[in-house]
Amino acid sequence: MTSNLRFQMVGEAFKKKPLDITAPGERPCDYFAAHVFNREKMYKYLPKDVYEKMIDVIDGGARLDRKVADAVAAGMISWAKENGVTHYTHWFQPLTEGTAEKHDSFIEHDHKGGMIEEFSGKLLVQQEPDASSFPSGGIRSTFEARGYSAWDPTSPVFIIDDTLVIPTVFISYSGEALDYKAPLLRALRAVSEAATAVCHYFDPAVKKVTSNLGWEQEYFLVDEGLYAARPDLLLTGRTLMGHDSAKNQQMDDHYFGSIPERVAAFMRDLEIQALMLGIPVKTRHNEVAPNQFEVAPIFEDTNLAVDHNMLLMSVMKRVARKHGFRALLHEKPFAGINGSGKHNNWSLSTDTGVLLHAPGKTAEQNLRFATFIVETLMGVYRHNGLLKASIMSATNAHRLGANEAPPAIISSFLGKQLSELLDHIEKADKEDLFAMDGKQGMKLDIPEIPELLIDNTDRNRTSPFAFTGNRFEFRAVGSEANCASAMITLNSAVAEALVSFKQRVDERISEYAKKPAYAEGSGHSPVYHAIIDVLREDIGTCHPIRFDGNGYSDEWKAEAARRGLDTETSCPVIFERYLDKDSVRMFESLGVMSQKELEARNEVKWETYTKKIQIEARVLGDLSMNHIIPVATSYQSLLLQNVEHMRAVFPEAKAAQLNARNLKLIEEIAERTATIETLVEELVEARKRANKIADEHQRAIAYHDTIAPMFDKIRYQIDKLELIVDDSLWPLPKYRELLFIR
Repeated sequence: MTSNLRFQMVGEAFKKKPLDITAPGERPCDYFAAHVFNREKMYKYLPKDVYEKMIDVIDGGARLDRKVADAVAAGMISWAKENGVTHYTHWFQPLTEGTAEKHDSFIEHDHKGGMIEEFSGKLLVQQEPDASSFPSGGIRSTFEARGYSAWDPTSPVFIIDDTLVIPTVFISYSGEALDYKAPLLRALRAVSEAATAVCHYFDPAVKKVTSNLGWEQEYFLVDEGLYAARPDLLLTGRTLMGHDSAKNQQMDDHYFGSIPERVAAFMRDLEIQALMLGIPVKTRHNEVAPNQFEVAPIFEDTNLAVDHNMLLMSVMKRVARKHGFRALLHEKPFAGINGSGKHNNWSLSTDTGVLLHAPGKTAEQNLRFATFIVETLMGVYRHNGLLKASIMSATNAHRLGANEAPPAIISSFLGKQLSELLDHIEKADKEDLFAMDGKQGMKLDIPEIPELLIDNTDRNRTSPFAFTGNRFEFRAVGSEANCASAMITLNSAVAEALVSFKQRVDERISEYAKKPAYAEGSGHSPVYHAIIDVLREDIGTCHPIRFDGNGYSDEWKAEAARRGLDTETSCPVIFERYLDKDSVRMFESLGVMSQKELEARNEVKWETYTKKIQIEARVLGDLSMNHIIPVATSYQSLLLQNVEHMRAVFPEAKAAQLNARNLKLIEEIAERTATIETLVEELVEARKRANKIADEHQRAIAYHDTIAPMFDKIRYQIDKLELIVDDSLWPLPKYRELLFIR
């Protein structure tokens, strides 16, 4: 790219005006889910008995009958045709962190030689998209490549453009999961069953427990023209070079600041599209870094929330381009400033309307609250390394441990009041243990300000898994990740802990029931004493996972290792936690994933890691040799010409004095370009050696240990050249141009 073109692109960014996007005439609540075949549409387009059977399938987990599917398909196509739909697709989530779809039209031959539009229950329920090129970790070979997609009726069908989109699972011919949704649904079933069984100690009326998820999606926006002029952004999602802007986030003036006009127009458009698709977006604001923003919805059922997040990321990219932006979902697109995460706010609730991670007003309610808090901590403690593996990736590794991001050690912040409660349960008498305040009143000495309610926890932004009043916030999830990965592991870990808790409590109940002192009518019941006994054991066991201090400190790293927590930082090595005996046993015992499926997924993870680093290495090498070095040497030639002209005009002594700076720059450019050339050659050779390693695991480790560390060495030299070379010659848009919306 010529320098003139670069500055032309920057200038065009100043001229851009926001699109005039206004919402439909109705209020948001009126057009919410207009493009979704939700319960309202089902009630309208389905026979009453079919509607009731569908509700039983969705809410009660009843098996779907094929005859019901035919009736549902008939109702769907009637609704779809009224909305101009001509195609349908099974929409699934392969092991690529994205989504996949193959569109088919409704047209079929009729018996008269013409065409008709049809959509049957068979087409709704199941398809064979093949999709054999998606990663499978060896589950599918080229001669066993058949793959099936199957409708998930718990996630409503929706319309995008002219297509009816059907959320589905994706499985192999032999039944193994090839996606994220299938194991997520299994994990959600496991935690529901385990949590319901424990709830029966407190309320036998509970029939189902739902896992809730509220994600917070962070992202960057950059002008599309500047994005196109950065091959590293285009091909890798992040800048592989670029000197710090003199001003970035150090003033904290972007955070929660006034939203730029063009961005506000984009956000309005995005919200309209999201709401019409049934995504209940609620919050929008500027984030900490320049050009960084956030969108967040109201809590939903975890399965639906995952689907909505995947859909929103896709819609966000489309809407951004319409407004002259590119949306960056990479966890660390720019060095030196905050990266982007996707905080997963997670909780459990019953079909009777009880939030299990919220404190109650009675002793029994707080015993239930403490039970689910402690068993959640048990799951996190037992599988802290696995939870880290569930959020780890080549891209998220850049973010973890950095400013405003959690460290690469899983711990849980509870806050002073909850920590004191658990310590009290562990050590105090069994009587009257649960007198816990919900919120405390605090009066400020300002007449105009009313009484405030202070939550029973503070905030610790360095904690990867923090309790925030009535839920846990899993802060370590990356911005471009599929939330399902973290939710599969978290819900499975908690389900396993609850199953163990139930077994041990039942054993204690039997023991207490045999003792005369605990006969019915004599004080607290055997159930109460059994629960307290097991809780005390578990509070002591999971204590190492509790940490309320600074997660960024070196002292915590040492302390975490002493506590036996997983402190590994190598991405390929962290993935090994999926194949630990405890991990395999947990997933298999709950019916979430088999060892074969886990082994296959790890093969995919290692291969994906290698490919991402490989692509970055090639892009960095190409930019270094084809963009940076030629421009640096061209500027060097201009300096040499200037030196010669000085010598021709001035006396030798004067020319030497005037040329001192230029000669120093000429020497520095020569040294830095030579260093870059040497490092790029070493990078290429290291890549060649790593590519010869047959084992995916060992190849990924080689890329992590020998290739990725070279990036910063090359970048350092390039960023120094950026400060030397004439600004008008530099071929790539700089951080000061990329990071501020114009």
